Amino acid sequence: MKQPSRTSSGASDGTPEGACEAEAHHPHRDLSGELYAALDLGTNNCRLLIAKPSFQQNAQHKTLKVVDSYSRIVRLGEGVSETGKLGEEAMRRTSRALATCKQKLQRYGITKHRFVATEACRRAENAELFLDRIRDDLGLSIDIISNEEEARLAFLGCSSLLLKDTRYALAFDIGGGSTEFMWVKIDPEQPINSHKRHLIQDWLSLPYGVMNMSEQFGGPAFTELYFEEIVGKISSMLAPIERENQIAARMWKEDVQMLSTSGTVTTLAAIHLDLPHYDRAKIDGIKLSISDIRGATQTLMRMSPSARAAHPCIGASRTDFILSGCAIFEAIARTFPIDKITIADRGVREGIIVSLMREVGAG
Repeated sequence: MKQPSRTSSGASDGTPEGACEAEAHHPHRDLSGELYAALDLGTNNCRLLIAKPSFQQNAQHKTLKVVDSYSRIVRLGEGVSETGKLGEEAMRRTSRALATCKQKLQRYGITKHRFVATEACRRAENAELFLDRIRDDLGLSIDIISNEEEARLAFLGCSSLLLKDTRYALAFDIGGGSTEFMWVKIDPEQPINSHKRHLIQDWLSLPYGVMNMSEQFGGPAFTELYFEEIVGKISSMLAPIERENQIAARMWKEDVQMLSTSGTVTTLAAIHLDLPHYDRAKIDGIKLSISDIRGATQTLMRMSPSARAAHPCIGASRTDFILSGCAIFEAIARTFPIDKITIADRGVREGIIVSLMREVGAG
């Protein structure tokens, strides 16, 4: 079994996504200024973001203004945990999604871009061959990044949601094939937009996400049956980072903020709010109680698989893995006893663009 990836490094520079399959078009785009593009090819999703710097009134630094975006569930990592390889059908699905991304990119004059792949491609022995084919066929050069960089980018993408009084932050991203955590100390003496403000104390990457966790326990049909076993497995893997950093103790006595960039949690938030359809504007940046999220999990557990598939904030493409995501979240909630969670419908793509903006001095 692959062990959790982890680093404890003193202090270093701390430099989801909605439930819908395809994000909305932006018919009234402002295309003036520099445009940046980021592509995140994950185990379950293929996501593209095109954005520009935007200085908003009352903001202390530049933010991102979305110009165009795309998200498609491709299940690239389907079966990788058993075979060690990307499957032919999964690669075909992903190639079609990447071709759509290429079409979108061709509409714009992109100043700078970066395209990355994560856990499925880290694990699959034929991933490099697949990405070589994508480069040859579509002209998209996609780099496989490490677990640590994935965690860093996910945190950077949601760091603008940190509250002024926050002194520590625990950010997590439940992905398709892995779950990343960042434990970060905030230096209030540094400017808000400085990379020196966020000091990474520790990070952890669990080799389990919503897809391969479900596959390990017999597939989606058995997730509810093995829910507590999944919670126990993930909880045991979180124990070292909790123990060595005394995160739970700090949550009782200091200003600690928990942030999630996970599609699982954005979906649970939408269910809690009883939205008629997923609406990013109502989710991104919202602060909910852990009990609210647990209540949404219970709502899902009471629903039949067909009812979950028909739910407008879940859909057929997410229903197979939503309960395994809920189990991973429950393990997090039991390990780190905090009352509130800040939910971000943003992550690796936004982190990439923020880092690109910094490179050229735009942010």
